Amino acid sequence: MAGGGIRRISAASARAHTRKHKKSAFSSLIPSPGLIKKFLLVSSIGLLAWAYQACQPPPSKLCGSSDGPQVTAARIKLRDGRHLAYKESGISKEKAKYKIVFIHGFDSCRYDSFPIQMGLDEELGIYMVAIDRPGYGESDPDPKRTEKSLALDIEDFADKLKLGATFYVIGHSMGGQIVWGCLKYIPHRLAGATLLAPVINYWWPGFPTELVKNCYEKQLVQDQWALRVAHHLPWLTYWWNSQTWFPRSSVIAGHPACFSPADMEIVPKLSGRERYAAQIRQQGEYESLHRDMIVGFGKWEFDPMDITNPFLKRKEISVHIWQGDDDRLVNVHLQHYIAQKLPWIQYHELPGAGHIFPLADVMFNTILKTQLLGN
Repeated sequence: MAGGGIRRISAASARAHTRKHKKSAFSSLIPSPGLIKKFLLVSSIGLLAWAYQACQPPPSKLCGSSDGPQVTAARIKLRDGRHLAYKESGISKEKAKYKIVFIHGFDSCRYDSFPIQMGLDEELGIYMVAIDRPGYGESDPDPKRTEKSLALDIEDFADKLKLGATFYVIGHSMGGQIVWGCLKYIPHRLAGATLLAPVINYWWPGFPTELVKNCYEKQLVQDQWALRVAHHLPWLTYWWNSQTWFPRSSVIAGHPACFSPADMEIVPKLSGRERYAAQIRQQGEYESLHRDMIVGFGKWEFDPMDITNPFLKRKEISVHIWQGDDDRLVNVHLQHYIAQKLPWIQYHELPGAGHIFPLADVMFNTILKTQLLGN
């Protein structure tokens, strides 16, 4: 037939034609290399943005600000405009023979000063003022805080409160680190100093490597990591202690392993903390707990074991370290090593005692008498 005819297609050609169309349809679903690169770039930027936000602590809620807690404590305005809150005890400073600045420890505040018992304040003439360290309680945070700035805060505070030419300092736990700063930077203002279970920085260069390694590894694994982060990656400290993937600092979490048997007998005396516990971290954990870790376990401007006796010409002044040999937070072997390196400091090691031994019956009175009277 003209112009007609049927075109015959072999089965093989038909299959090849079908495969070609299938391949073409499938290929259209695969993004181009350029699109893949853009996707990876956007994903990476998004991940980095999320990580950056996760590492940024929320702003502090300053006491007295529109969205912050109310100011209820007496406060002193420091040289840089920050405020330091405080609580007084004992007799009036105008009549006192001995004036003491008490410096609280980690996750604590001015209310955690140890009580003077049985009228010893009246008997000896003791005035004691306990401060809120920066970022704790009602004291303004100090984002520029260092071991030196803390000592200068104490000096400025004492001057503003008119404590006189010299005064005593007593620091417990992390507060003991501030006493080291006072011995280094303002020894001329001190009438004496007492460090109660002062926290140790494992990175102080004066420690023998093997000793500090062995002591470091005796901590809970979660605390080893928390301190590594604070020392090596301080910008990650907030995230590490607020995330839920890994166990955070046992001290922040209040893990029972932090307390020795002797501590557990004393713990009931801490029941009164319920009155003010909410105040301790009320301005935010970063400028209180986390800043403590960053400064306390960071790189210091000095090594306490290099401090020479600043009181050679004032032999009436004494410095004391008190340490329990069953302290689960501060290693007694490292403390003992410090005492050996600094023979001008009187070292008192208490058998069986833990970290909160100053709260044991009349213990703080004993500490005060030893500092003030040399008993």
